[in-house]
Amino acid sequence: MKAITLQQYGGPEGMELAELATPKVAPGEVLVRVKAAGVNPADWKLAAGYLDDVMEAHFPFIPGWEVSGVVEARGFDATEFEVGDGVVGYICKDWAQNGGYAELVSAPVRTLARRPQSLNWLQAAGLPLAGLTAYQAIQRLGIGRDDTVLIHAASGGVGSFGVQIAVARGARVIGTASARNHEYLRGLGAEPVAYGEGLPDRVRELAPAGIDAALDFVGGDAVAVSQEVLKNPKRVASIVDTAITEKGGHFVWARPSSDDLAALCALADSGKLSVTVARTFPLAEAADAWRAVQENHTRGKIVLDVAAS
Repeated sequence: MKAITLQQYGGPEGMELAELATPKVAPGEVLVRVKAAGVNPADWKLAAGYLDDVMEAHFPFIPGWEVSGVVEARGFDATEFEVGDGVVGYICKDWAQNGGYAELVSAPVRTLARRPQSLNWLQAAGLPLAGLTAYQAIQRLGIGRDDTVLIHAASGGVGSFGVQIAVARGARVIGTASARNHEYLRGLGAEPVAYGEGLPDRVRELAPAGIDAALDFVGGDAVAVSQEVLKNPKRVASIVDTAITEKGGHFVWARPSSDDLAALCALADSGKLSVTVARTFPLAEAADAWRAVQENHTRGKIVLDVAAS
């Protein structure tokens, strides 16, 4: 099979397209023929060694934790899926080695759900990691009906899911974004507000009584700004600021969950959750896809079209 590999920690310049053996399929796993793979900031940060203190990485290393594809074989006791089933997955294991930037990947069934029929393969590949990150952050804060929520970086890959999930739960959403993305946010159901200096005042104009919860999907001063306008300064979650717990908030790192992923897929099939694919790249151009993600100006998701490669 063809796969993107890295021989050591580094950036996109170290990527190679290699021919590798078919992955082994352990008990409780299935072999997935990958149709598409989502590209996320976590991919290049892991490959750069930023997570070396908390996660083992074995080289040669295949990046990628987010895929859509078709079950090609099953391991012992992997009865949750049949050969030929379309699936999506956040295929994170306890260590990093055999990821989704490949034609084939072995994945624990606990990381998979059936592909939503309302999404094509490219859209489906953009759902699992970013969608679970937003979903689990919202779950952590118990966001629901009648809450007013501030979402930082609301037009990005995670933020756009956060907006839609919160709106589906009956919340009012105020989302930060650049002016060019304001109409996009309105289409998702959010009230857009420009980020940058003066943001607390702009939020107070929209919500004079304060906001009920805040989601930081960008870092920087987002937590501090949120706590200025929150009714309860502890009701804030970040996927970037690991020191947020010292400020009374919650740090969220997405966990694989078939149940949570199935809930996201159900939202998609009910018409309450869409996936915006900003750009696609063939597998061989994964390095360019990383560079596009690193620019951090993308509306929606960047996806590798593995099937077309």
